[in-house]
Amino acid sequence: MTILFLFVALFALMLIGVPVAVSLGLAGSLTILLFSPDSVTSLAIKLFETSEHYTLLAIPFFLVAGAFMTTGGVAKRLIDFANASVGHIRGGLAIGAVMACMLFAALSGSSPATVAAVGSIAIAGMVRSGYPQAFGAGIVCNAGTLGILIPPSIVMVVYAAATEQSVGKLFMAGVVPGILLGLGLMVAIYIVAVKKNLPAMPRATLREWLSAARQAVWGLLLMVIILGGIYSGMFTPTEAAAVAAVYSAFIALFVYKDITPRDCPKVLLESGKLTIMLMFIIANAMLFAHVLTTEQIPQQITAMVLEAGLQPWMFLLVVNIVLLIAGAFMEPSAIILILAPILFPIAVQLGIDPIHLGIIMVVNMEIGLITPPVGLNLFVASAVTGMPVTQVIRAVMPWLALMLAFLMLITYVPWISLALPNWLGMN
Repeated sequence: MTILFLFVALFALMLIGVPVAVSLGLAGSLTILLFSPDSVTSLAIKLFETSEHYTLLAIPFFLVAGAFMTTGGVAKRLIDFANASVGHIRGGLAIGAVMACMLFAALSGSSPATVAAVGSIAIAGMVRSGYPQAFGAGIVCNAGTLGILIPPSIVMVVYAAATEQSVGKLFMAGVVPGILLGLGLMVAIYIVAVKKNLPAMPRATLREWLSAARQAVWGLLLMVIILGGIYSGMFTPTEAAAVAAVYSAFIALFVYKDITPRDCPKVLLESGKLTIMLMFIIANAMLFAHVLTTEQIPQQITAMVLEAGLQPWMFLLVVNIVLLIAGAFMEPSAIILILAPILFPIAVQLGIDPIHLGIIMVVNMEIGLITPPVGLNLFVASAVTGMPVTQVIRAVMPWLALMLAFLMLITYVPWISLALPNWLGMN
C-alpha cells in the first residue's frame, strides 16, 4: 500500500504540472505523514543532511568551471582545433563538431552546456559551409550528450552520492565508452557525408594546426589537471572540481581575456541559478529516497525480483526499458536519485558490478536528453539555432538508432566500462 501510494502520488503530481522537485518532496512527505511512524521532523533533518553531502560539493564547482569555459572563448578554440585536425575529411566540419563536443564534455560535466557552447558556433559554421541546418543540429544534439558520459560528469557525481560508490572510479569507467560513442558518431557521419556528398574543408597546414593547438592548449590542459589529479591521488573529485573552477576563471580572465572582471558576477549568478535548481531537485529526490529506504521498499522489490528468478541479462533489459521511459519525462539527476537506491541492491544481489550499472544508467540518461517531450538538449539546440523544437526532434531521430545500439553494447559488454578502472587498479 505504501509503495503504491508513494509512486501514484509522485506521478499524479507530475501529471498535473507540479515541478519534478516539488512532486518528489510532496510525495515523500505525504507518505511519511500518512503511513510512516517517522515524525515529520525527520524530513527537515534529511533535507539538511543532503545539503552537507561532501561529494555533491563537486556540482557547483563543475558548473562554475563550465560557465567560465562557455562564456570565455574556450569552445571556439576547441572547435578551431577540431576543424584543423579533421576538417579535411568529407563531412569534416560535422566530425569536428563531434570532436569539439568530446573535448568540451571533458571540461564542463554537463550535456546542455556542451550543446550550448559548441552548437552556437559549430552549427552556424556548418550552415555557412553548405551543410543542412537540421543535419548540424542533429549531430550537435547527439554529440552533446557526451557531456555526462566523458568525465567529469555531474550525473556520475549524483550516482556516486546516491550509491556511495567511488566518483574517481566512475569517471575512469566513462572514458572508454565516451571515446567509443564519439568515434561511432564520427564514422556514421563520414558514411552519410560520402553518400550525400557533403563538403570538406581544405587540409590545414602544419603551421595552422600548431597555431590552433596552441590556442586550445589551455582548455585541453584542464582535462589533464582534473583526471591526472584524481588518478594520481593529488586531490579528490570534489577538490578537482574546485581546482577546475579556479583554473577556468583564471584562463578566461587572464590568459584568453575573453571576459573582464566586470563580467564575473553575471557568470557566477548564472552558475548559481543552475546550482540552486539542481540542488533543490537533489534535496527533494534524496528525501524521496529516504522514504524508500525507511519503508524497506528496495529490499521488498529485491526479494520480488529474486523470487521471480530474473537472470542478470533480463534484469538489465528491464532496467533499460524503465530508464528510457523515465528519461523521456524527467531530469537525469532526479531519475538517478529515485531509481539508483531501488536498482542498486538488486544489481549487487545478481552479481552486476555497481560501476557498470552506473555507466548503463548514464548512457540511458544520455538518450533521455534527446528524447521528447522533456529532452533538455532538444530545447537547448532549438534556442541556439532558432529552429522549432519539432524540427530539432526530427533532426535527432535518425541518430537515435546509433545511441540505442551503443546502449545495448555497453549493457551486455561490461568490459568496455570496467577495463580502464580495473587496469588502473582502482578499488
